[in-house]
Amino acid sequence: MYIKRDIEGEFLALCSEFPIVLVTGARQTGKSTMLEHLIDDTRTRVTLDDLQQRALAREDPELFLQTHEPPIMIDEVQYAPELFSYLKIWSDRNPDSMGAVWLTGSQPFSLMKLAGETLAGRVGIVRLLPLSQHETFGSGEPEPLILEIDALIERAAHGAPATLPQINERLYRGSMPAVANGRHKDPARFYRSYQQTYIERDVRELDNAADMVEFSRFMAAAASQASQTLNIESLARDVGITRRKAESWLAILERSDIVFLLQPYSNNALARAVKTPKLYFNDTGLAAWLGRWTSPEAIGAGAMGGALFENYVVSEVRKTVINSSDPAALWFYRDRDMKEVDLIIERDGVLSPIEVKRTANPQASAAKAFPLLDRSGLKRSAGAIACMKPEVGMLPGGTLYFPVWAI
Repeated sequence: MYIKRDIEGEFLALCSEFPIVLVTGARQTGKSTMLEHLIDDTRTRVTLDDLQQRALAREDPELFLQTHEPPIMIDEVQYAPELFSYLKIWSDRNPDSMGAVWLTGSQPFSLMKLAGETLAGRVGIVRLLPLSQHETFGSGEPEPLILEIDALIERAAHGAPATLPQINERLYRGSMPAVANGRHKDPARFYRSYQQTYIERDVRELDNAADMVEFSRFMAAAASQASQTLNIESLARDVGITRRKAESWLAILERSDIVFLLQPYSNNALARAVKTPKLYFNDTGLAAWLGRWTSPEAIGAGAMGGALFENYVVSEVRKTVINSSDPAALWFYRDRDMKEVDLIIERDGVLSPIEVKRTANPQASAAKAFPLLDRSGLKRSAGAIACMKPEVGMLPGGTLYFPVWAI
C-alpha cells in the first residue's frame, strides 16, 4: 500500500523549475517508491545498485547519459558522483528540459553538497525523511505548525486521536514505510536488517575502516543519549574509541540522516545559555530497537520512555517544518541554571516556545522558562505545551496546550 508523501507537491513544483531534481534522505525512507508512484511511461528508470550500470556511470559517465537519455530516473546516484559534471553539461545544453532528470540518493549531506557545488542553479533538492504521523494517520495538505489556538484546533481536526499507549506503539514501530505499510510485521527484524545494511553499504562508503561491531555499539550508545545534551566524551568512553573517532562517526550518522542535532538558541543577551546541541533520531523505531526495548509497554514503563516521547515530538515537528516548506528555524534553550525550553520555533522574528510533557494534565508551571526568551530581543509568543490532553486549549496566563497527535 502506497502512503502519499507530503513532500510530493514540493517535488513536482521543483520539476517545473529545474532540469534536475534530487530526492535525498536516509536509506529506506521511500525515495524510490515515491518517484515510481509519480513516474510515467516516458521516463527510463536506472538503478546504480546494478553493478554494471554503476561501473558504466563511474567509468564513462558521458556514454551512460548517451545510453540512457532523459527523461530518466537514476536511483542511488551517490554511487557515481562522476555523473554530476556531465549532468551539468547536459543541463546547460538543454536548459528548457524541466524535470527531465530525477535523482535519488541515500547520503544526504554529501549529495546536497556535491549537487550544490556542481549543479548550482540547475538542481532542485528535496529531503525525504521517514514518514510523519500526518502522512500515516492524518488527512489534508501539510501545513506549518502555527501556535495559535484557531490554527491548532483546525490542525487537530485533521489528526488521528491517540492515547498514550497508541503513541508508544507509534514510536516503538517507528516511521519507516516498510514497517508502517505492514510489509514488515516485526519491527525488530526490520531494524536489525536495516542496521546491518546501513553499516555495510553507507557507513563503509564514508569510512571504509569502520569496524561493524564497534559502529553497532556506537549507534546503541547514541540511542542512549536520545533527547539529551550531546556528550561526545561519554559516547567515546562507552564504545572504547577515541574522541576524534566518536566525532567522525557521529558526523556519519548525521550526514546519512540517522540522527540530527538540535542547536541551542543563544545570542549576546542570553550569555548563560549552553552551547552544546541535543541529539535526536529521525526515526524513534530505530532508537528504540538500538536501546533494546522489546515492546511499546516496556517503553512506556521504562527509564527512557520520557526521552523517546520527547524525541518523537521533536522529530515530528521537524518533519512538519520540512514537509510543509516552512522557513522556520528550530532551537532549544538551556542555561547554566538548568532552566530549559524543549523546543523553539523561530519564524518571522518571533520565538514560539514548546514544552513537551507526557501528561494529560498540563500545568502553567511547565511554561515557567518561557519568559527567559524575552531577553533575546525578539518577540515571543505565549507558546504551547505538547502533551496528551485530547483537545486544544489555553491555560491561565495564555499558554496553549495541544495533543502530540495533532502535530
